[in-house]
Amino acid sequence: MKGWRLARVILIWVALALAIGVPIAAAAASEQLAWRGPLYILAGFAGIVALGLVLVQPLLIGGYLPGFPAYRGRRAHHWIGGALVAAIVIHVAGLWITSPPDMIDALTFSSPTPFSPFGVTAMWAIFAVALLAALRRRLGLRPRTWRFIHMPLAIVIVAGSVVHCLLIEGTMETISKAALCALVLAATVKAMVDLQVWRKRRTLRGESTAPQ
Repeated sequence: MKGWRLARVILIWVALALAIGVPIAAAAASEQLAWRGPLYILAGFAGIVALGLVLVQPLLIGGYLPGFPAYRGRRAHHWIGGALVAAIVIHVAGLWITSPPDMIDALTFSSPTPFSPFGVTAMWAIFAVALLAALRRRLGLRPRTWRFIHMPLAIVIVAGSVVHCLLIEGTMETISKAALCALVLAATVKAMVDLQVWRKRRTLRGESTAPQ
């Protein structure tokens, strides 16, 4: 039994490493990198890493990763959120330095490229969540209020990030990119459904044990 549990733990972490690592490795082998500058390449890979972190977030908050249950998972979710913000800043800053006009068009939602508005929308949603998380105690946000705000923003982040990634024809390899995006969507949906079911069960237990 212990051997099976250990194998399961290893399998989960290996699968996560492959889900994030394979798209990065495939992008690193792209022939398009030969015509890109170092800063542009750094910005591009920061975007890929950011998408990988978006996958990790629902896995942590849902308690699906071994070694990160409950409180520890929520703490890791908080720190990974900070890393996600850092990756987005590097991604945007690098693209801004290499091509300011394109970034101005993207940030003002006037870019002719179809993927830009989705990426910018997801970026602002990420920044909004990070800011609210940092000010949560000062604002006195209760858990229910926080979930009410955080859940729609999380949906915007995931949907915007996935569409943004799928529409870009760049260094990422098509199949591994699609697989990573599918995993991000699946993990997010599962976490939201499971957490909602768990909260309903907890509410029902509370009502059933309340004095009549």
